[in-house]
Amino acid sequence: MSSRLWHKLQVGLRLAPGQRSLRRHLMVWLLLPQLVLWMAAAYVTYHLAARYANRAIDRSLYQSSRALAQQVKPIGNGLFIDFPKAAQSIIETDPDDKVYYMVSTPPGQFILGNNKLPPPPEIAHPQLDLPYFYDGSVGDTPVRVAALYLAWGEEGEPQRMLVQIAKSRTTREDLARQILIDTALPLSGLIVLMSLIVWGGIRTGLAPLTRLRDLVEDRAPNDLAPIKLESAPTEVRALAKALNTLLAEVHENVSSQKRFISNAAHQLRTPLAGLKSQAELAHAEASDPVLKARLQRVQESAARAAHLVAQLLTLARAEPESAAVQARSRFDLQKLARDLAAELVPRALQAGVDLGCDDDSNPGPLEVSGNALLIREALQNLIDNAIRYAGRGATVTLRSRRDRQQAVIEVEDDGPGLPPEPQIHERVFERFVRATHEGNGCGLGLAIVKEIAERHAGKVALSPVLPHGLRATLRLPLAG
Repeated sequence: MSSRLWHKLQVGLRLAPGQRSLRRHLMVWLLLPQLVLWMAAAYVTYHLAARYANRAIDRSLYQSSRALAQQVKPIGNGLFIDFPKAAQSIIETDPDDKVYYMVSTPPGQFILGNNKLPPPPEIAHPQLDLPYFYDGSVGDTPVRVAALYLAWGEEGEPQRMLVQIAKSRTTREDLARQILIDTALPLSGLIVLMSLIVWGGIRTGLAPLTRLRDLVEDRAPNDLAPIKLESAPTEVRALAKALNTLLAEVHENVSSQKRFISNAAHQLRTPLAGLKSQAELAHAEASDPVLKARLQRVQESAARAAHLVAQLLTLARAEPESAAVQARSRFDLQKLARDLAAELVPRALQAGVDLGCDDDSNPGPLEVSGNALLIREALQNLIDNAIRYAGRGATVTLRSRRDRQQAVIEVEDDGPGLPPEPQIHERVFERFVRATHEGNGCGLGLAIVKEIAERHAGKVALSPVLPHGLRATLRLPLAG
């Protein structure tokens, strides 16, 4: 196992449960036993190979020792050694498998061969014609030795002869190593193949979790529709069911709050309209300057409250649940913007603002599909904001154009605009966020515009105009 892979396994095992990837966790605990088994198999294979190599070498040594013993023949009280010089040279000069031999008559009388061979283990009564095998060394060379005890001499004076044949263990180790390589390579291939199968199985098994994550990540913050994972395994379906239960409870709570706001706004419209009318009548009939000033403040507060209630009702209509059941039609956005601008001209004149349209760049219609009332409300909020905050003497221009597959409406003014910080241009689209304390706005106008634009797969953005001013851009997809 490489050090890099082992490091990764250690890191994977040390990670806290909250930081650990489920995919990595499964990979570690499925591949780690395979690596351990592979190492154990390599260890066992090597020792088995060495064991069988020893058997083969021991059999060869035994046969060599018998052949060498046949070359030493007893004659009377002596020994006749029939061991030609050529055969001796062949045995001693083998470069690949060096062989050592020695013939002696215990207890230590050397007869023939290499007298540096290690003696056999101490045996009280060694059996004749039975080979004994042991490991030793000749100098710095480790060897495998076969020792064979033979009887010779006359009946009255029996003697023993010890024949020893030794081979270096290099051959045995090379053979064991070759067997290990021949076994480990296919086994390694199988381990790699099994690892790929395990990786593919984990990837396939966790695919429903990935789809569930994508379904949750790709959702809009206000999308509380149930999650559909019918083809997922039982465990993932149970998780999706639990999430759906939670989403249903959140949806019910949000719907209850929205219904309360809508109902409250509906109930407040009539009393606020009456309060505003009564304040206007009282202000017109009052003669005391102090009382007229107070009634003027009451009238302004009533107007601001009525505006807030109207904005809340519009926001409730722009919510997904309400927008989904409202009628959608195909209409000319350019004509809608032009007609709306004409209706708001008196309001602009009263505020001292020059309101006009510039459609020269786009003479043709801009047909979009959606709820015309909601889109009209969004445009009205943009124009109303420009009139309200541009200031007396300002100019507000309404432009419409086509940009590829989008219809674009721009409301541009040359008023003071917004502060240059980019984050302010984003935060003003949040509910009840105002960029200025001037005017009597409630911080819902741009939030309504954004909500309506998103319900129609569109976008709205603010950008500064040089040397001063502000441009609001509403983009909606063209119909068809």
